[in-house]
Amino acid sequence: MGVDLEVEEMIDGNKCPICKIRLKGNLGLHIKKVHGKEKFNEAVIKAKQNGMSDIKIGDKFGITFNQLQSIITARYGINVSNINNRKPMKRFAPKEFHEEQTTVWSFRNRGSWATHQGKYRGNWSPFIPRNVILKYSKQGETVLDYFVGGGTTAIEAKLLGRKCIAIDINPAAVQLTKENLSFEKPLSLLDEETVYEPDVRVGDARVLSGISDESIDLICAHPPYAGIINYSSNLKGDLSQLEADEFLSEIREVAKESFRVLKPGRKCAILIGDTRKKRRVVPIGFRTINVFLEEGFGLKELVIKRQHNCKTTGFWYARSIEYNFLLLAHEYLPIFEKPKKVKKLFSKAYERNALPYKVSSRRARKIKSDGIETTTVWIFPEGESERKIEYNLSERFVVEGKKIYRLNINKEGKGISDKTGIKPELIYVFQDDFVEDARSLNKFRATLIKAVSRIVKNLQSSKYLIINVKDIRGSKYVYPSALLVLNDLRDFDFLRLKEIIVVTSNHDNDRSIKDDNLFINHRYLLVFETNFE
Repeated sequence: MGVDLEVEEMIDGNKCPICKIRLKGNLGLHIKKVHGKEKFNEAVIKAKQNGMSDIKIGDKFGITFNQLQSIITARYGINVSNINNRKPMKRFAPKEFHEEQTTVWSFRNRGSWATHQGKYRGNWSPFIPRNVILKYSKQGETVLDYFVGGGTTAIEAKLLGRKCIAIDINPAAVQLTKENLSFEKPLSLLDEETVYEPDVRVGDARVLSGISDESIDLICAHPPYAGIINYSSNLKGDLSQLEADEFLSEIREVAKESFRVLKPGRKCAILIGDTRKKRRVVPIGFRTINVFLEEGFGLKELVIKRQHNCKTTGFWYARSIEYNFLLLAHEYLPIFEKPKKVKKLFSKAYERNALPYKVSSRRARKIKSDGIETTTVWIFPEGESERKIEYNLSERFVVEGKKIYRLNINKEGKGISDKTGIKPELIYVFQDDFVEDARSLNKFRATLIKAVSRIVKNLQSSKYLIINVKDIRGSKYVYPSALLVLNDLRDFDFLRLKEIIVVTSNHDNDRSIKDDNLFINHRYLLVFETNFE
């Protein structure tokens, strides 16, 4: 059904679609060797056009998923998962939509109203810009997306009665955006808000030519993730082609331009994720947030966006256990604000007035479980987080029979000497509940630095240092505790960041919370490996 006879025979009978020879060996190897690379790529594209799955294409042609993406991107100029025509629209708004009230956003159904679809690889769920646009802008105001891709933000701006400037460095992405915007809003909705057609153009997020200073009401964008998905084929200026350090250097130019064009007091929302190298996390998300903060922005909110396409059973479950790594299952959605008055937002006064700390040891309590967590998002029932955290830490990072040592930094603790002789497998530092404002957070950070310095000998016999922290809301901005602690510890050469784990409750969106600020309902576990070589 929907697959022509030629491709059907290629799938089931391993028949070459070019010379019609039925093969015993690898189809892809035959085409490439006999007919050449160009014919090979054409055969791959034809198989994709006729509905062959990515997995089947990989099997039949002997290529990886990344190689398939490269062939598609070279042919069409953009990285798309579906190269057929778009499906007809069924509705212009999501069913039963509710604005998010907490700092963990989870959308199991990515959203397919209007012309939204998952065709453009890596594009974000339309629920994200819808939430951001409704919360931080008004009808008739101007929204800017300088990584517009397939047009998700522009579509939402049009539907919600906002003006929009939609920019992308890739002309093919701009063309796709224009195609996705070619719909008329029903007359029944026109009484509610005016329709503004987005201004869609080719441009560079690092140099926002033609956009005046302080003229934008909201920035809402989803940058590429430093070499994870290539969004074009050798296009000059495409940030998706860059490695992490070079990417961050270029994203600084994006942050500077964002600060220039945004009106004072208005918001800039950026969705960014991490990557992994040699089974260790590369914290591109936090490093990007750092860049925007260094360029003068304040952090109004730090949202965790859960991902739902992570395999937690079978092959990936086994690999996660065998090679001791977690599947990346979250992204960061920082909501920055351009201050009305420019000032230094984070003081380094935490070096004074350090709090004492104490250490205690106990075995992690065993609980009934179907298995340990295999992704970077751990969701536990209210009141059970701590014991389930310790169970997972024990099962994943501690050899059977060894102990977890808790280094609990609090108000009453006594100092610990590095001569105590403890030899734990893992040292677990917990941010106590007394940390509730900027002053107490700074004291915690200062004490943590001293603690790590004093227990170096203990860490030499330990394999892991794990720090449990939570973001703190100040009078105006959020203090990103995990990011700040990572910055504090970067001079300790013997610590290697392995994982950033998000811990939250199983209440995704408590709509009983009524506040201008989002309720912070997540914590972080920063997992460091120790290396004294």
